Amino acid sequence: MVTRRDVASIIGLGAAGAAMTAGAATPAAAQTAADPNESTFARIRRTKKMRIGAVGGGAPYYMKDLSSGQWKGFYIDIAKALADDMEAELEITETTWGNSVLDLQSNKIDIFFGLNPTPKRALVVDFSIPVFNNAFGFLARKDFKPKTWAELNSPDIKIAVDQGSSHDQVVSRLTPKAQISRLKTADDATAALQTGRVDAQCLITMLSLTVLKKNPSLGQFVLPTPIFATTSNAGFRRENDKTWRDYVNTWIDFNKGLGFIRSAIITNMELVGVTEADIPPGVSL
Repeated sequence: MVTRRDVASIIGLGAAGAAMTAGAATPAAAQTAADPNESTFARIRRTKKMRIGAVGGGAPYYMKDLSSGQWKGFYIDIAKALADDMEAELEITETTWGNSVLDLQSNKIDIFFGLNPTPKRALVVDFSIPVFNNAFGFLARKDFKPKTWAELNSPDIKIAVDQGSSHDQVVSRLTPKAQISRLKTADDATAALQTGRVDAQCLITMLSLTVLKKNPSLGQFVLPTPIFATTSNAGFRRENDKTWRDYVNTWIDFNKGLGFIRSAIITNMELVGVTEADIPPGVSL
């Protein structure tokens, strides 16, 4: 696991994070029963627990060891560092990309890292500033090499996506004429490609590269033009008190400047065989 001690051991970031939140909770407040109108920030400070969602098949974002139940991935490392600075214990709930917004709305989790800020999602949840940049691409069968989104927007093309995800929203908007198979999970969509039921699967670039490293026989990675760039952000349940969102924004900005965010991403990419050199031109962290 990447820690900021590896990045800058002399900075004493835990103390800095504690200083940023000093005075947010008093001993008396910590002993008080939960208020039904209590903000997320206040609840985390009172209970000393921070709840996140994680996707089991989401390497290198999230990786779950099926034998031990232990989680890895760069968003796990980032979430643990955030929880440390909040002086809280990290609690992980398994979810899917498609269900993550619902989990935020229903107060199952306090934050979800890895959401693309689409207009549809922005109707119901709040977003942080970008954690890093990304782009939408495709895993495609070996004999299928579309160069543009226009080529993909055809009734003859079959595309698989995980239902309710940003991948689903993007192909629905950019390739409405294609035959779109909306499946429960990204793994199900990959299986559809592997068995020849579709021509391609829409996935964010980093996930595409990871899947191909594990199974090169799937085909190839395609980054259609014009490049549809997006960002990977944290999502929050919408509430009147924006302290939690504002704190996380400050935290992300500080840790990007420190170099911790980039280090966590690159280190975890390497764990799944993806190097910075594998990232295609036009996509930057």
